[in-house]
Amino acid sequence: MACSKKLEYMMKRGSDFLNCKYPIICGAMTWVSEPGLVASVCNNGCFASLAGGNAPVEILRQQIQQTQTLTDKPFAVNLITIAPAYRDHLAMLKEMKMPYIVFAGSFPKQKEIEIAKESGAKVMCFASTLSIAERMIRFGADAIILEGSEAGGHIGHVSAMVLLQQVLFQVSEKIPVFIAGGIATGKMIAHMFMMGASGVQLGTRFVMTDECCAHPKFKDAFMRAEARDAVSTPQYDSKLPVVAVRSLRNKGLANFGTLQLRLLKEMQEGSMHREQAQAEVEKYWIGALRKAVVDGDVEYGSLMAGQSVGLAKDILPVSALIDRLISEASDELDYIKNKLNSI
Repeated sequence: MACSKKLEYMMKRGSDFLNCKYPIICGAMTWVSEPGLVASVCNNGCFASLAGGNAPVEILRQQIQQTQTLTDKPFAVNLITIAPAYRDHLAMLKEMKMPYIVFAGSFPKQKEIEIAKESGAKVMCFASTLSIAERMIRFGADAIILEGSEAGGHIGHVSAMVLLQQVLFQVSEKIPVFIAGGIATGKMIAHMFMMGASGVQLGTRFVMTDECCAHPKFKDAFMRAEARDAVSTPQYDSKLPVVAVRSLRNKGLANFGTLQLRLLKEMQEGSMHREQAQAEVEKYWIGALRKAVVDGDVEYGSLMAGQSVGLAKDILPVSALIDRLISEASDELDYIKNKLNSI
């Protein structure tokens, strides 16, 4: 693997922040970002987030401890702020003295960020607008992750192309900013660094690795998919606010539409409150994702994938994928330098 001096220079801020060689993050994916994949990514010079999801507290504790036996490198735990076990997760992490905590799902309160920081952790928060990024910085976030709507799983509504201009260019001097959504090649990673990003986060691309525990049928569905097959779920009525989810089209995705209509009907009839309905939505996704990732039910399970799935056409060892990304990024920087010098 050839990592150029230029790339090393551009990566330095992100590498120093994450305390790793390459500031490429394997994002937290429920049922996917488990100890084996997290440790493998970290052991090969990058950084990864262990997915907290809605795991029972003791299970998450065990997964943290298992990861620590597989790697001596730093990693993060990703907390879902809308998960029922969220507050218990946060309290447990305070005891565990994790070096990094990522808040996801929604936006944490200032006190919650303070609790995480009091434990000694560096805090990373997602942002989908400039005002949210500034609020997270004001609350004490140490870094921001900008995730475009191209990403898989729960997403916002703004593309990374717009977020780069709206947020990255405005705050990258104040705080490290990592870009997520639609990234699958070293060439794109090089351009993110040139725009001022401190690093990047990939999810879908890391699914297509040997070390990823996802069922072979899950990976095969990714292999066959095109970018346009990864679609975002609609919200049918503002009475039932739901976070959009991007996944591959299948019967499970169609069933989610049917579920929303049923829940709206029950809310209208008064037999269900909005909070109950929203809990049913999250319960559906957790179960449907497990069906696909663990059981291999690619017809009725949830195939959460970003639009970069159209670029993920081979399954590699984690080490080979990272080598490819770094080599491509280095080559791209050399290409751009030569092109500018020829003007």
